[in-house]
Amino acid sequence: MEDIQEAHAGQIVAVFGIDCASGPTVLLFHKLAQDCLFYFSKALNRFQREDPTFRVGLDAESGQTIISGMGELHLDIYVERIRREYKVDATVGKPRVNFRETVTQRAEFDYLHKKQSGGQGQYGRVIGYIEPLPKDSPDKFEFENMLVGQAVPSSFIPAIEKGFKEAANSGSLIGHPVENLRVVLTDGSSHAVDSSELAFKLAAIYAFRQCYAAAKPVILEPVMMVELKVPTEFQGTVAGDINKRKGVIVGNDQEGDDSVITSHVPLNNMFGYSTALRSMTQGKGEFTMEYKEHLPVSQDVQLQLVNTYKASKGAE
Repeated sequence: MEDIQEAHAGQIVAVFGIDCASGPTVLLFHKLAQDCLFYFSKALNRFQREDPTFRVGLDAESGQTIISGMGELHLDIYVERIRREYKVDATVGKPRVNFRETVTQRAEFDYLHKKQSGGQGQYGRVIGYIEPLPKDSPDKFEFENMLVGQAVPSSFIPAIEKGFKEAANSGSLIGHPVENLRVVLTDGSSHAVDSSELAFKLAAIYAFRQCYAAAKPVILEPVMMVELKVPTEFQGTVAGDINKRKGVIVGNDQEGDDSVITSHVPLNNMFGYSTALRSMTQGKGEFTMEYKEHLPVSQDVQLQLVNTYKASKGAE
């Protein structure tokens, strides 16, 4: 079990010892949440039928409902209609960026998970190291069993791998998945009675958390390939704005009276760019954007992201 301070619509939780009439209370909250979701869904479905340029999708990683359209004003109007016509006060903001975490150096682990509290206990010890995968590796996670002998029965090895994979789903920096990771198991120990798949899975999870900081983790952010086409008279202003967004200009060509600028810009700095570009070019500029790769963020950005994550965890 895991203690939590709050629960949201759609989550399944267990509650003990509530000092109230549980039936009516739970039903009331369920009804309120159900009504809000019903009207919210009804509004989005209606808007999509009326306007083919208004689209709705669910981001599987963040769990956010993402709406997209012809621009910020277009979307602001629909958000206001949800509030006014359907009485649903939706919380809106920029989409969460799919950050990643990775390690930059090798770190050793040696963790013993041992628990005895009446009945069968838990015992599992794992020894080894984690390290970054080569940059040209096609895999994002690799587990290698280099155990010699039967210090850990082979039947428990899949549970150990599963534990490390599960732990890597949420790094300790900002809670995002850890990629480009190699885990090597070199040794361990087991108990004839108390060892189990659960014990070794938990040993792997705690071992990863124990050595993660020593592997000097960094945050990776998605960097986009951005191609802009703007009248030459606005070239300087647009290029200066790209630099402010921590972008790198990698190409600048001429097409008639227009300048074509190619740049690499962090996705986190590109939200709202269509409105900004329109303002800078009197509505004459246009751009396309596609994913390029994940790259490490700067130290100041990493510190800011980590502090924000810690503050949000503290608030929970």
